[in-house]
Order: sequence, then structure tokens, then C-alpha cells
Amino acid sequence: MNFNTFLEYKRLLEKRTDIKLSTKNKYLQTARTFLKELHRQGLLPADITANISGWTQDKKHKKEGLNSKEIQALIDKLRDLPNTPKNIRLKAIVSLLTFQGLRQIEIVRLNVEDVDLNGKTALIQSKGSQDRELIHLHPETVGAIKEHIKANKAGSGALFKSLGNRYSERITTMTIKRELQDALAPLGIDKSVHGFRHYYITTLLQRLDVRDVRKFSRHSNLEMLIVYDDELDIKHKTGEVFNCFQGLSLTI
Repeated sequence: MNFNTFLEYKRLLEKRTDIKLSTKNKYLQTARTFLKELHRQGLLPADITANISGWTQDKKHKKEGLNSKEIQALIDKLRDLPNTPKNIRLKAIVSLLTFQGLRQIEIVRLNVEDVDLNGKTALIQSKGSQDRELIHLHPETVGAIKEHIKANKAGSGALFKSLGNRYSERITTMTIKRELQDALAPLGIDKSVHGFRHYYITTLLQRLDVRDVRKFSRHSNLEMLIVYDDELDIKHKTGEVFNCFQGLSLTI
């Protein structure tokens, strides 16, 4: 290891074509943290990461969220499914994704004791936080959770448990991903579960101020919400921009 080790590592990452830019930044940040700690412990005579920055990333969303037609198609499909414990659980999860904009990890962490169906509220533990935030539940969410608790006998502890061999264990984010992909694929929808949160935020932004949306979405980064807002604004105004060139044609 020498004074240029970190710089050489960055150059090595830069040449790689098998990983995304975001992954390169994560690798670089991990190395930076490790080397800084070696320096702090006195095992390196100097901070060899100084003045070497990562790569700038485009803050626009790389994946498109679900739209209202896709959400409606999924809801219509779920409504026609037989009322098995698994399907009822899936409806409750979709309600939390669609009407509340919850993250997958927030759904996984939910306990029965966190939900007040009479008061129509729930306590949510956000990612990276030990505190629980109070949210108000949409009537559809209240009904779906009530049905889930009854059908799956969720008396205490984890609100959503595995229905397979690990019956007593809390559901995982992988299970949520798999079940949602199984539901979306037959509809011809190739979107991630995060697409639900994208739908929730963009739907709110059509009626509410960005600062109000931040409160309901519990989004810590206002700048990221503005990206959502900008994308929505551009989409709405694209037609107006095209109309500015009405009458001009190269093909007729």
C-alpha cells in the first residue's frame, strides 16, 4: 500500500464495465471508510483518501414507477382472487404500498400492536431510524388489514408472517418482491416494488405542495422529492412544448 493506492483503486473501478456507477461509488466509499479508519488507528501515516471524490450521479429516477392504469389493473385482479389467507395478506400489503406509500422494510417491521384500527393509525419504523412515526390509514388500508388479521389470526407480534415452512417468522422483503412480481407479470407489468412508492408520491404531488408530500411520504430528502415534482411537471408540459412547433414538418 502506498500514497496512491486509493487513487489507483478509483481508476481501476472507472475502467470496469460490468458494474453500474452507483455500485462503483459504493465500492469506493467502502474503501474510503476502511482507509480512514486505518489512518485514525495510526496504522497509516496519512489519509490517502483526501481530495479524491467519487463520481457524480444523475439524480433523475432510473426506473419508471407504476402508473394509475397499472395500479387499477392490479387492484381489479386482486379483487377477483379467491379469499385465501395468502391472497388476503397480499391485498393488505398492496394497500400499504398503494394508499400509504410505505417502503418494503417498513411493512416488514410492522407489528400488530403498531396498528390502531379504531383510531385508523399506525406506527411506522422508517429505514435508518429507531423511532416510530404515526401515520393515518386510508379506509381501504384499514379494511384490508382488518381482513388480514382475521384470516391469518395475527394476534400479536409481526403483522405479516411467513405462510410457508417458516410460519412463525416475520415476512421478508424478498417475499414481498416475489409475490408482487408474480401478481404483476401476468398483467404485462415489469416494474419494481418501489414503483408503488413512486406512484404514491407522484399522485400526491398532483394535488399537494411538495412540503406536504414530504410529511405524508416521510421523505427525509426534500431535494429528491423535487426531482419527482420536476419529472411530473415536465411530463405534463411536454404536450404544450410540442404544440409550440405545430405546423412544422419534415416528413410531409
